[in-house]
Amino acid sequence: MATEAHGEGGGLAFHPMDQFIIKPLFGGDTVSWYTPTNATLWMAITVLVIAGILIVGTSRRAVVPSRSQSVAEMAYGFIHKMVEDVAGKDGLRYFPYIMTIFMFIVTANFLGLIPMAFTSTSHIGVTAVLAIAVFVSVTVIGFVKNGAGFLNLFWIKAAPLPLRPILAIIEVISYFVRPVSHSIRLAGNMMAGHAVIKVFAAFAALLAISPFAVLAITAMYALELLVAFIQAYVFTILTCVYLKDALHPSH
Repeated sequence: MATEAHGEGGGLAFHPMDQFIIKPLFGGDTVSWYTPTNATLWMAITVLVIAGILIVGTSRRAVVPSRSQSVAEMAYGFIHKMVEDVAGKDGLRYFPYIMTIFMFIVTANFLGLIPMAFTSTSHIGVTAVLAIAVFVSVTVIGFVKNGAGFLNLFWIKAAPLPLRPILAIIEVISYFVRPVSHSIRLAGNMMAGHAVIKVFAAFAALLAISPFAVLAITAMYALELLVAFIQAYVFTILTCVYLKDALHPSH
């Protein structure tokens, strides 16, 4: 078993990042924009699982809810309260969009913890699309709702007048950096956790330290369950914050 963890010359033969390689589903090495890949497959599975929970699971609603109905109702209530608390009652108009984002991310994160599964949210290509969609949406909403008044978001009236132009430049830069930080945070955390689990799993093959490696894997897996939810929560609550800025730029 030790030979699986060590390559020739004593170097490690396993590659923790191999689990993030995008591969075509039907053979070949070329991946084009239209090629079905393992990422495509697991994103489709994510959508089917969400449909199963929110549509099929609640199709037979009852006073005493089933497990799937309970999960759907808790998710609905949790995100509804988040949107109302952060973005205000005006933000509830966009609740379906925010709910969709949360359910996709949290479901994809949890599915990625299944052995041999592919974590689609570990790829910056996926998280960047989500972040850019949020950025464009809230920017359009801001201008549609407030017109040129949306630019008040960058003009800090509470600051002394000489500092306002400097702060405005900083605010503009910060605003356009939002999709970068929004996407990298999610992808980076998901990738790092899975890579660490893979490292400990490879070391578990070494008899001398296998008990410690197994304990470490168990602890890391429990931590990743928490991170999977927290990262979906952080992405969603930041979306609500950005929406609040778009709806009330002068606040």
